[in-house]
Amino acid sequence: MDPATLVGIGLALGAIVISLILEGGNIGSMFLLPPMILVIFGTIGAAVAGSILKDAMRLPKAIVQAMTAKVGDPAKNVQVIVSLAERARREGLLALDGEIAKIEDPFLKKALEMAVDGTDSDEIAEIMGAEIDAKRASDKVAAKLFTDMGGYSPTIGIIGTVLGLVHVLGSLSDTSSLGGKIAGAFIATLWGVMMANVFWLPMATRLKRISEVECEQMELAIEGVLAIQAGASPRLIARKLQSMMPDSQGPAKEVA
Repeated sequence: MDPATLVGIGLALGAIVISLILEGGNIGSMFLLPPMILVIFGTIGAAVAGSILKDAMRLPKAIVQAMTAKVGDPAKNVQVIVSLAERARREGLLALDGEIAKIEDPFLKKALEMAVDGTDSDEIAEIMGAEIDAKRASDKVAAKLFTDMGGYSPTIGIIGTVLGLVHVLGSLSDTSSLGGKIAGAFIATLWGVMMANVFWLPMATRLKRISEVECEQMELAIEGVLAIQAGASPRLIARKLQSMMPDSQGPAKEVA
């Protein structure tokens, strides 16, 4: 699991709590059940209302994916592809049939199976490219849900504050508790803004980034398999695939 999301959310929440403590506030004052229920479930309800049920039902899975997704190492895939290219160069493409079961990446495995089965390179590129496009579209829907919730959340929080102030104005005679009630009314706005900027919007950005990285790795796999099928030199394949990787991800092992 990539820890960036948990670390980032933890840092943001920690900064909020520390700031509250330094200002002499009470942490318990943040955790008022009515505004929390209104903001969280009201935001989800608004997002669901603006979507379709099929997309909305993916929300729990999308949260788990954003929190626990493990970003693969493209350099590892390049090394696998180059190793396969070396064997195909020595023994022929059909010799890779026994290596397919050892491949961990399901997308690479599927593309290689098609190549070994004799599928035309154009058809492989078309079929696997369509799978990447479908993944991008699916991931875009999940990210949009979180982006929508990031937009709704502050407004739902303001609604909660207005409701709280209405209650305060209805009980002005009780001056002893007036300050606490006014402060409590603004907790809804706090939760609305905090959920939007600490959770919903970062989740949307996280899903977009995961999708981008995974699709890049899938495209790299297609290029590698097509190069193997074309009988390209393993050294040339390695250099071509290395050139497709961002510098931050590091080069694959050089082929002798």
